[in-house]
Amino acid sequence: MSINNSELKKSFGLKMAVIIVMSAIIGSGVFKKVAPMAEMLHTPWLVVAAWLLAGIIVLFGVFCIAELGAMFPDSGGPFIWLEKVYGKLISFLYGWSCFTVIQTAAISSIAFVFAGALNTFTTLPRLPEHYESFTFLGLYPLDNIGAKIISCLLIIALTLVNIKGTKKGGNLSLIFTFLIVISLSSVIIGAFGSGAGSVSTFGILSKDYPKEGFTLFAFISAMVLAMRAAFWGYEGWLGLGFIGEEIKNPQKNLPRALFIGISIIILLYLLVNSAYLYVMPIDEMLTTIHQNENNIAAVLVMDKILGSGGAYVISAMILVSTFGCTNATILVSSRIYYAMAQKRLFFRKAARTHSQNQTPKYALIYQCVWACLLVFSGSFELLTDLVIIAAFIFNGLIVFGVIRLRKTMKETPRPYKTPLYPFVPVVFIFFCVVLSGISFYESPAKSLMGLLLIVSGLPFYFYWRKKLQHQ
Repeated sequence: MSINNSELKKSFGLKMAVIIVMSAIIGSGVFKKVAPMAEMLHTPWLVVAAWLLAGIIVLFGVFCIAELGAMFPDSGGPFIWLEKVYGKLISFLYGWSCFTVIQTAAISSIAFVFAGALNTFTTLPRLPEHYESFTFLGLYPLDNIGAKIISCLLIIALTLVNIKGTKKGGNLSLIFTFLIVISLSSVIIGAFGSGAGSVSTFGILSKDYPKEGFTLFAFISAMVLAMRAAFWGYEGWLGLGFIGEEIKNPQKNLPRALFIGISIIILLYLLVNSAYLYVMPIDEMLTTIHQNENNIAAVLVMDKILGSGGAYVISAMILVSTFGCTNATILVSSRIYYAMAQKRLFFRKAARTHSQNQTPKYALIYQCVWACLLVFSGSFELLTDLVIIAAFIFNGLIVFGVIRLRKTMKETPRPYKTPLYPFVPVVFIFFCVVLSGISFYESPAKSLMGLLLIVSGLPFYFYWRKKLQHQ
């Protein structure tokens, strides 16, 4: 099969760009993260408030990256933007971090939730306890083995689809985004339209709520950490920037697609998380979820409304939504490594596109292999926390780039400008600093692991730079 270095096709108009924004975001967090958020805040309305605040922060970030994406609509998105702002080293570390943890761990985590939903229909196999308790570097690779195998099979299958053609991957996203919205709407209508819930449920505090209330620092810490969990539900908001080269009329369509897609998602998330807490008191939800790590909040809610049949219905919908999100994340993320390889800062084969399909075949393959290895590295919660910790370090740098380029590239045309500048980028950057600081204080081991994965790229960077200089 011949391969060459041809450019990627411009395959996506405004409608498909909106679909990719939504399908790259909605997949797992909205179904699972309400439980850990409830454990931190102990109050239903505070959980919903955390989703709203996280959505506003993401919207601020979207306002900023839309300016960068319209200025530089290139494949790889933030990798290219960071190079223009800070130079090759920071840009490379971002791309490397996407490969080692940010994007590949996102793929692994979403696929892991797909496997969890499948567990509703058929009990996934597990190894005997003495095998599951095997540990390597603090990780448990053989724990929950059935879910991990299913996750890997999904990643491999969708990688093959995207190698066959970008449009095939986009069409999959179109179908599954429609079904994602149907699944969330079913939860919302089912919860508020049945007699299973009550407004009074929002007033039921967890038994673990502090007797004298939160101290100011404890409240801020709990809210920021709950928002960190909510950000997993919004993870993927940068994804459209990765495929700027493949969007038709990107100067107009990229900002529009981001705003439309994110706004719809914020509304859906607020409604569906309110629906969960309308039906199930916090302690009841947490007790049931702790009984089995594969349990999912949306399934429990529909089970309470409709009985066991409801659980099967919503589990089928979650299978569809996580399938679509895994597909979209695989599609957009591979473009980062393609862009890196084009600049000879990644494995050279990743720069090649298929001669007929014009897809970044080897970038997709490398991504697939590492994502599968990450599936065996840890649990859903570990992977998602690592993604958010690493991502927000770079998200802050990306958004600061808007401020810096306003000074260093004043004359460069800006088809779109960030509204309420500089308030919007400053607020976003401030939150990134606070989130990173509290994460390091609350989870030093996870934070250190995230940092190690980021700097692990330094030997590769200097090797590839030295090799490039001698050519």
